[in-house]
Amino acid sequence: MRIFLAAALALAGAPALAQQDMSKVEIKVERLAPGVAVLFGAGGNIGVSFGEDGNIIVDNQFAPLTDKIAAAVATLDPDPIRFVINTHWHFDHTGGNENFGKRGAVILAHDNVRARMSTEQFLAALNQKVPPSPKGALPVVTFAEGVTLHLNGDTLHVVHVANAHTDGDAIVHWQKANVLHMGDTFFHRASFPFIDLSSGGSIDGLIAAVNQSLRLANETTRIIPGHGPVASRADLVGYRDMLVDIRTKVAAGIKAKRTLAQIQESKPAERYGMPSGFIKPDAFVKAVHESLRSPPKRTAPHRR
Repeated sequence: MRIFLAAALALAGAPALAQQDMSKVEIKVERLAPGVAVLFGAGGNIGVSFGEDGNIIVDNQFAPLTDKIAAAVATLDPDPIRFVINTHWHFDHTGGNENFGKRGAVILAHDNVRARMSTEQFLAALNQKVPPSPKGALPVVTFAEGVTLHLNGDTLHVVHVANAHTDGDAIVHWQKANVLHMGDTFFHRASFPFIDLSSGGSIDGLIAAVNQSLRLANETTRIIPGHGPVASRADLVGYRDMLVDIRTKVAAGIKAKRTLAQIQESKPAERYGMPSGFIKPDAFVKAVHESLRSPPKRTAPHRR
């Protein structure tokens, strides 16, 4: 639950985040394959590629945790962190960008991540404004569809998935190690996913992102979710089926001209549990409903 509490605090803004004592957060390391690991702490899960070419991290949680994260990476490999990949713009995944940039890391992300971090954002679901990030926190290498890194004896494919959790999501696939980092397109256990409609997210894009990830995965793939424990392909299939089932039920309610309240009363998400998660069943149903009623147009990548 600590991971999901941190996510909720992050999305609620800096004043709420200040309520959590980051000095007590422990960064835990789990090795997944030769040269690949995941770090758990507070906020989004961090993927790590380590080896002879230096270290790459995927996401970086919160600024106060930078030293702890760097120390945890050093237990895998003492070399510097050369690259930071952001899976999307939310600051429980990008909060350490500025710190790692000052230490020499090159920050990579989708075009829309830089665009959103460069300007004030409004999270409608939480009625919360998020101020622009400082210049040093912005990605310096951006891409529209994807980028490939050839490092540490592996090939890392960074692939944009459109209008899923946000309009700037990327998944990262270690081809040789057979590891997949899905960012917040995958919340594994304990909470329904957060579809950030105000950042261009959508239920259809989320399902499409999961299906794309399933095409990359096989029975031995280790899957890093944005939040929650490491998962298998079977876990991801179950997650996809849940999304499709709830979407189908909500769409049927809309077609039958039922109100949102009436659809929620039919409890289309109840069978999947997780009532104490960050995103409650009714809130997720509402997000699906709004997404289907007003689907986003694919956001054209733009640079700042």
